[in-house]
Amino acid sequence: MSPKTTILVTGGNGQLGRCFQDVVANYPTAECIFLSKMQLDVCSPTAIMGAMQHLRPQVCINAAAYTAVDMAETDSTMANELNANAVANIATVCNAMKIRFIHISTDYVFDGAKNSLYTEEDDAKPLSVYGETKLKGEQLAMQNNPDSAIVRTSWVYSPHGTNFVKTMVRLMHSRPTIGVVNDQVGCPTYGVDLAHAIMQMALSTNWQPGIFHYSNTGPISWWQFAQAIQQIRQFNCQVNGIPTSAYPTAARRPAFTAFDCSKIGRVYGIRQIPWQDSLNKCLALL
Repeated sequence: MSPKTTILVTGGNGQLGRCFQDVVANYPTAECIFLSKMQLDVCSPTAIMGAMQHLRPQVCINAAAYTAVDMAETDSTMANELNANAVANIATVCNAMKIRFIHISTDYVFDGAKNSLYTEEDDAKPLSVYGETKLKGEQLAMQNNPDSAIVRTSWVYSPHGTNFVKTMVRLMHSRPTIGVVNDQVGCPTYGVDLAHAIMQMALSTNWQPGIFHYSNTGPISWWQFAQAIQQIRQFNCQVNGIPTSAYPTAARRPAFTAFDCSKIGRVYGIRQIPWQDSLNKCLALL
């Protein structure tokens, strides 16, 4: 019997970390260790080296991040620390110890000015501090560990944490009408699907570094996504489409960030799942 692959997941209690916990039973050849921010300070190179030397993982999946997009505009130091400097720290240690490193990034590295699907080769031009720090994290990962794999994803939701789907369910349950922006278009991603995709990469015998896009198939607007939630759950709530200008936020959002995910399919054999199928699965659990 071959030994199991030890996989360390940082940010183990976050939304995506919890999704990894949901899927790990499907991978009997993997031994996953989940470390929360309380258990591992990813901003400390010493703490990271100590954890890696003690646990000796073959793979590290970095699901730790600063994800409060609007708060990042005024809390840029902490956003940069978690989304850029911490990534550099982990990548450096993984490079030194020959640990396979997978880092999760975001569609917010793009400015949304393109009107066709974004590929991994498109220029990244973030509009927000959050996007800037995530892009810097990507760059530092590749600089400090050229064998890294970066997985950009978008509009992540799940039964865990705070996300758009859970917010919509709560609002539709309590209000007769809501307004949702109809001029921001992208691809929703069910966190469980994303966790499966990354686990397949982590365990692949055909490791290839680089940047990869992964989401469910889209594209749709936030308003269309909200309409689908309303229809599936049959809430007696009217969902009105509103322009971004009617819902001002501290951070600018890109207008269009739908992904071309063909590369991850070619390289790792990972297939996209229609967003409708995954939304139904998630809503059944809420």
